[in-house]
Amino acid sequence: MAVYVDDYRGPFRNMRMSHLTADTEAELHAMADRLGLSRAWFQAHPRHPHYDVCEPLRRMAIRFGAVAESAKDGARRRKG
Repeated sequence: MAVYVDDYRGPFRNMRMSHLTADTEAELHAMADRLGLSRAWFQAHPRHPHYDVCEPLRRMAIRFGAVAESAKDGARRRKG
């Protein structure tokens, strides 16, 4: 099982946001807790549950063991 963070970097206000995802919601929430993310920021999309993370949190997630992937690879992985 793993946690992933993509390289999407979509604009939001003055930040660039990426998607933090995982093989299970439990793993995703555990990483979000380590990063200090509010559970209110969880986006429970049926096919793409995720948190949006800014670039500093993306780098921190990678240091904590998240697998860096391209946004395209993430979409392929979710399709199964």
